[in-house]
Amino acid sequence: MSSNEDNNQAKSSTSVEDPRGELTAQLEELLNTLSNKFAGVSSEIFAKMDEMSRRLDNIEAQLSTQPQDNQGGSK
Repeated sequence: MSSNEDNNQAKSSTSVEDPRGELTAQLEELLNTLSNKFAGVSSEIFAKMDEMSRRLDNIEAQLSTQPQDNQGGSK
């Protein structure tokens, strides 16, 4: 009987550990997916910010090359 109880305990601990292992694997996969998506979104945001910075630099350069007369307007 003792060996029968040991087998039952081994089976129950294996059945408990297997779902935990599956859950852990699924959570790790989810975290990796989210991390990859976050990295992608972050790089897109930085790329757009760099593009906006270049555009602002171009606008600033264009405004600084315009003659000072045009800024006063007509009265």
